[in-house]
Amino acid sequence: MHGDKSKGDFAANARLLRIAVIAAVIGMLSTFTAYCLLKLISFFTNLFFFGVLSFEHRSPAENTLGLWVIAIPALGGLIIGLIARFGTEKIRGHGIPEAIEAILFGKSKMSPKVAVLKPLSSAIAIGSGGPFGAEGPIIMTGGAIGSLIAQHFHLTSAERKTLLVAGAVAGMTAVFGTPIAAVMLAVELLLFELRPRSFLPVAIACAVAGFVRPLVLEGGALFPLQTEVLGPVGLLSCAVAGVLAGAMSWGLSTSLYKVEDLFGKLPFHWMWWPALGGLAIGIGGFFQPRALGVGYDVIGDLLHNHLAVGVVIGLILVKAVIWVISLASGTSGGVLAPLLMMGAALGAVLGPIMPGGEPALWPMVFMAATLGGMMRAPIMAVLFAFELTHDINALLPLLTASSCAYGFTVLVMRRSILTEKIARRGYHIYREYGIDPLERHFVSEVMTAQVQTIDAETPVGTALEMQFGPAQTHRAYPVVRDGALVGMIDKAALLAGIQNPAVRTMGDLFGANVPIMALPGETCRVVANRLAVHGLERLPVVDDAQSRRLAGMISRSDLVKPSLAFSEEEDRFETLRRTPLHALRQRLAKARRGEDRIAS
Repeated sequence: MHGDKSKGDFAANARLLRIAVIAAVIGMLSTFTAYCLLKLISFFTNLFFFGVLSFEHRSPAENTLGLWVIAIPALGGLIIGLIARFGTEKIRGHGIPEAIEAILFGKSKMSPKVAVLKPLSSAIAIGSGGPFGAEGPIIMTGGAIGSLIAQHFHLTSAERKTLLVAGAVAGMTAVFGTPIAAVMLAVELLLFELRPRSFLPVAIACAVAGFVRPLVLEGGALFPLQTEVLGPVGLLSCAVAGVLAGAMSWGLSTSLYKVEDLFGKLPFHWMWWPALGGLAIGIGGFFQPRALGVGYDVIGDLLHNHLAVGVVIGLILVKAVIWVISLASGTSGGVLAPLLMMGAALGAVLGPIMPGGEPALWPMVFMAATLGGMMRAPIMAVLFAFELTHDINALLPLLTASSCAYGFTVLVMRRSILTEKIARRGYHIYREYGIDPLERHFVSEVMTAQVQTIDAETPVGTALEMQFGPAQTHRAYPVVRDGALVGMIDKAALLAGIQNPAVRTMGDLFGANVPIMALPGETCRVVANRLAVHGLERLPVVDDAQSRRLAGMISRSDLVKPSLAFSEEEDRFETLRRTPLHALRQRLAKARRGEDRIAS
């Protein structure tokens, strides 16, 4: 027996191929943009800390400025404040919340200003010593490129969203060489759906970026590492690591927004706040130079345990303080690299006392757990750490720790570091999503099959008296001719039509226009959208669009039925199989109730 061909697993059409081709082009452009951003960061690092014009990579920790190093980040913050004040405020922040806001509340439209000023301001922020990563700015910039390209095509808002996200995560792929983690970042944080129409173009953009990256940047793992297989004893240690990393995520996120509130109470314009945040960076950088800048070299040293514990403790404390203050000041920079560094530092400190695994494992485990807990994206964090290191033996420890960190932050934090910023702007984001009950059910399952109709040859006066008189039972009726739908009529439309002398029968009320209708194989979601768009309360259901043979009616009240079924699944508790202990408890409870009745 063959299934209904009108019902498929996915809702997709030929436009998917067009969007995928555009996404491939965007993936390539985002890769070159990421290359330019990294070179721009190197340029400003050389300019600010070494006074030379060069694009060669150099760490700001190598500077010999002495006390003057305190002024450099403050100067960079001042420039960023001016760019934000007289350019666009959208350069402020770490990129991902701004991308989410554009997707959910801005119809995925970004301006050319963002595409130009975001990488420029971020390069200045990081190049002047800001403790940020390049991934946040490239996510925002790549997203802006995707959005701008999409705006030149005749696309829906949902299709623009897909191309915005494709550009954003392709840029992340180019920076870190992590295409699979980038796809999961899109799924867990940016797309707010898992459908072929969005997943396929995003995956293609990341794949293109992954193939193009070795042509402009170094290929291979950013931090190659190989650890031993973890034994069963390490499972508990991984869970503990996850909880500790989740606690650190909670502390960092809470501290960030408390400091941001303090900045909001300052008696001068926000334009000056990044300079004040830069001053804190400079002071921290004077005492701990390796806390300045992106710090990818520091992450590598932490993962390979090349730093003494005392140095690591000082580094994590300074990095946390200057990162919280500077990010709260509204400057421009990413959060992934700082989180990686702080998580790896915590693992390097605690690794020697963690049982069940070699010390080299724990910086990576804590790094992934911190990222997964802070961003509420545990699968992305696992794949991100794996692609950064190519350590296949660490997958299970990474999954355990990241899941525990995720669970901890979900239980103790109402919002993540990403959604808290958006909530403070007056928007609420619900991060849980699943299959809509209206998507799971079809019109044929909820429609009313027995329908009272009006024949098209019925005189209008007769119909007005019979169907719309004192005995009226429905607000509107389908008009049919030989069982085929002609249209829907209500009392107001009938009274208006009677005024036309040419209208004699009910069929005369309708011209050649195709009536608005539903098909049995359509989902309830499609029909709900159609009702909303046309401002209707019910639709006739026909067997097919050609014959228009009436099959039933569907109304707004019918669309409540899937939600009732969903509510029963979610809220009704059942015990389907009873254990002997459960039966014993029931007998004891009955015996107690019998004793109580005798006593009374």
